[in-house]
Amino acid sequence: MSIRFNKETAIGKVLFDWWETLDDDRASRAVLRRASTITAVSLTPPYQRLYRHLRGAGWADEARPYHNDRLAAAVGLLSHVKQNDERALAKGMSQRDGIGDRPCVSELRFRRLLESPDLDSLFIGLRRVLPLMNHGVNVLGLANDLVHWGDDVKKRWAYSYEWPEKSKN
Repeated sequence: MSIRFNKETAIGKVLFDWWETLDDDRASRAVLRRASTITAVSLTPPYQRLYRHLRGAGWADEARPYHNDRLAAAVGLLSHVKQNDERALAKGMSQRDGIGDRPCVSELRFRRLLESPDLDSLFIGLRRVLPLMNHGVNVLGLANDLVHWGDDVKKRWAYSYEWPEKSKN
């Protein structure tokens, strides 16, 4: 699928504008945040309204079901995001917390995300990671990475993550 979310494309603008309005639409945010699975997200009225807007902006009508599931996962996760952070997602995960100079997302947890056996596992794992990152990620980057999830994205994440140095004990 060749669709990319960025601020210069219609679908990128629709998605980003929708995310920015979630602060004012607390009911929609709450409904999406309570959806604990991708199926639950896709069945919510807020997701369905956004999906219709995205279709009008260029999201493919004939998109494969797994692309729509990936979009639902992105939307469900974006309902948990409070700040747009321009850094790459994996770079943000490896940000040091200042306490013992550990990354906010440990190497083990990061590897488990990369090894997620399916989209549902990735969705659950990322929902658990967002609080560790103070709910701040690159909004459009997260959407792109989920919609295009596969080996290329995993490799890009692996190269972007700042792996901790091994101790010299």
